[in-house]
Amino acid sequence: MWVRWWILLIPPLIVGFTLVAASQIVFLRASFFEDLGLGRVGDELIIGNYVQFLTDGFYLKILWVTVKTSALAALSTLILGFPVAYLIARMRSSWSMILLAGIVVATFITIVIKVYGLIVIFSADGLFNRTMLAIGLFDKPFSVFGNETGVVIGLMHFTLGFGVLLLYSIIQTIPKSLESAAQIHGANRWRVYYRIIFPLSLPGVTAMLLMVFNMCMGAFTSAALLGGGLVFTLPVMIQRIVMMDIKYSMGATIAAVLLVSVIVINLLSIYLLRRLRAAHLVIV
Repeated sequence: MWVRWWILLIPPLIVGFTLVAASQIVFLRASFFEDLGLGRVGDELIIGNYVQFLTDGFYLKILWVTVKTSALAALSTLILGFPVAYLIARMRSSWSMILLAGIVVATFITIVIKVYGLIVIFSADGLFNRTMLAIGLFDKPFSVFGNETGVVIGLMHFTLGFGVLLLYSIIQTIPKSLESAAQIHGANRWRVYYRIIFPLSLPGVTAMLLMVFNMCMGAFTSAALLGGGLVFTLPVMIQRIVMMDIKYSMGATIAAVLLVSVIVINLLSIYLLRRLRAAHLVIV
């Protein structure tokens, strides 16, 4: 007798959806009320919080910084992760599994340890700066603390392992015979990489970029620790307003803007990819 195992998924799905949906509804509802101070909110429905966010240059700048750093981190993850994923996917020795296991372990190390590792490595007397100063590439120490570059590096360090794992699974689906056939017809390694591997993996690469971008948009620890109170992103601002200013309504408003921004950017990216597919500019 065939057992419908999927029925067992229904209870946890209901519980999970209820908890997530209920908390989000309550939180988003609070964004339409006025902050009265000390965590108290008014009774009258308003849109003043959204008007304030959309007309205040300070909040708009934070939104732009959040999107910019997340996009740069996603692109950096792709640039650094794609060659690594390709190398591991095409290795025939047991080293491929060893490297893959190492990436899996490193990926799930807590972000706090990763961030503090970056602070140590990029400190004024750290390994990176001592090396760069010794060979003459830098004339002064490079810092990842209190600037957007450091936040981007921290976000990329946080998502690089996930990106490599996703890209590895994508590249594995591309037959090695296609590369061999291209090389037989005179294509060099770079041409094979550029004209075959990357176009065939582009739909999966797009999915990876969106996932990494979404993770970075909601990342708090990297931006909070490396930003050092000088670089604000939306998650950092939410924590500051809710925990320090005790303005729950404004915090809920910023959270709603963050959620809507992520959804809109994802939908626009998917729409653009479909247009490229329709124009036969992307191989599917």
